[in-house]
Amino acid sequence: MLHEAAKIDEMMPGQSKAVKIGEAEIALFYLNGQFYAVQNTCPHRGGPLAEGSLDEDGVVICPWHGYSFSVMTGDPYGFPYPIKTFPVKVEDGRVFVEVE
Repeated sequence: MLHEAAKIDEMMPGQSKAVKIGEAEIALFYLNGQFYAVQNTCPHRGGPLAEGSLDEDGVVICPWHGYSFSVMTGDPYGFPYPIKTFPVKVEDGRVFVEVE
């Protein structure tokens, strides 16, 4: 089911935002004109990924212990556990995230 997570004009390129949709904690990222949504908790110790730094290649670094993940695919770098990604749709100036 699609849920509104933000309005496009609420976020600047390179910015992230934590969003709660039902029970899901989502980290929403705006990068190179695209929006990406991943779980907001790092699988290492639960760090808030929306507060991590995001590079131009779409890699977010957890602010607690430095583990890094692709916001596009959820793939980890140097860590065995990926993060969950969520489909995103942009329509009428609003960003929607699909959460079951």
